[in-house]
Amino acid sequence: MALVIFSEIYSMQIRTRLTLQFLLWGVIIMIFASLITYYSSASFRKEDFNNRLRNKAKSTARLLLEAKVIDPDRVLRLEKDNPVNLINEKIIVLNFLNDVIYSTDPSNEIKIIDSVLERIRLLENVTYKQGNYEVVGVLYAAKLDRFVVLAAATDIEGSFYLAKLRFILVLVCCLSLVLFSFAGWIYSGRALKPMSNVVKRVEEISIASLNLRVPVNNESDEIGKLAKTFNNMLERLEASFAVQKDFISNASHELRTPLTSINGQLEVLMLKDRSSEEYKAAIESVLDDIKSLIILSNRLLMVARSKSESIINIDKEVRIDEVLWQAQEEIQKHYKNYHVNISLGESLTDSDHLVVNGDESLIKAALSNIIDNACKYSDDHSVDIQMEHTGQHIELVFTDHGIGISEADLQKVFEPFYRASNAIEYPGTGIGLQLVNQIIKTHKGTIRISSEPGNGTKVIVKLPSKI
Repeated sequence: MALVIFSEIYSMQIRTRLTLQFLLWGVIIMIFASLITYYSSASFRKEDFNNRLRNKAKSTARLLLEAKVIDPDRVLRLEKDNPVNLINEKIIVLNFLNDVIYSTDPSNEIKIIDSVLERIRLLENVTYKQGNYEVVGVLYAAKLDRFVVLAAATDIEGSFYLAKLRFILVLVCCLSLVLFSFAGWIYSGRALKPMSNVVKRVEEISIASLNLRVPVNNESDEIGKLAKTFNNMLERLEASFAVQKDFISNASHELRTPLTSINGQLEVLMLKDRSSEEYKAAIESVLDDIKSLIILSNRLLMVARSKSESIINIDKEVRIDEVLWQAQEEIQKHYKNYHVNISLGESLTDSDHLVVNGDESLIKAALSNIIDNACKYSDDHSVDIQMEHTGQHIELVFTDHGIGISEADLQKVFEPFYRASNAIEYPGTGIGLQLVNQIIKTHKGTIRISSEPGNGTKVIVKLPSKI
């Protein structure tokens, strides 16, 4: 049953749940405060009434026992005329033999119990309850003798006061239920208003309106931090969608060019019969376009893979020199006229200096693209590579003697499908450097390019080393 109740509570709206919690804690506090008030008042009433009985017992014993001659009748008459007598007051005085020498209880409503008398003589002050009577027993010493005085009465006024107090406290608790419910509903509504504003704003945001942002009223509270985090997520999504849109647009254009060329050449080829030499030349042209298409497709897939952190194993240890030698071997295998010169600096005194954490295939793809660009745009088709260990990084410096890059083009070389104005006549897709930049960033490295038109280009790559 309890599990069902808790399940229903947690399935409610947050405002209803907060109101119920506010009400529950309010009721607990009110009941706790009411119990403390009631029991404190009851304790005070009992203590006050017992003190009055105690004083009454002592004053009666003083009148009776300190006179020269004990005259119970005279004391009884005085007590009857006393205006401060308690309701149903009973006074009984006993000597050391437990004989009653004075009593205002002719009907013997107050029972005399030997064990109680012994306690009074031992403790000198005892209180207890007998039926509707509250009884105080005191030990009074006079004339070389000890007397036990029992004083009893009914505290009707005190009982009425406590009953009235109980009624008031119950009434206040019931009214508090209503007030706490109302206050809890208002309080939870005001507390959740910023959240409601966030929800309304989020409902307005769609893929066509990613530029909208959630209002942040207070950055220091939890809702403000949530809104700020959501805005940061929207900024990343907006940037991602923009890149995706541009990427799809540019990729479609780049893929369309070789496909259109292949289609046109084949259609022309099919118009009439041709010689074997013409067929061979057309097939070679189509094959070149297909190779360009394959290269473009592979690079596009590599760009997508480099942006997908979930499939990149960047915790694997990779020897950067081995990757560089592999890249050199593969490039020179496909391009016999390319020359790649690799030299290790004196700072590489330990083999661990050559180890980085990352994805070997992606790092090789990045280095291969840099080497390919350097050799392609150089008249002598060569590149010099210098490896050094600087602090906590491995530094790779690629130097060529090619056509160079202008200052204006340097600002855009990492943009997808961008090609420098002096590189249009060279074959290429324009996504090599974007791929390199993405891979280096994914591996927490940096890339910097310095160049002047006609004076070659220098590319500096830094990757975090193992030590």
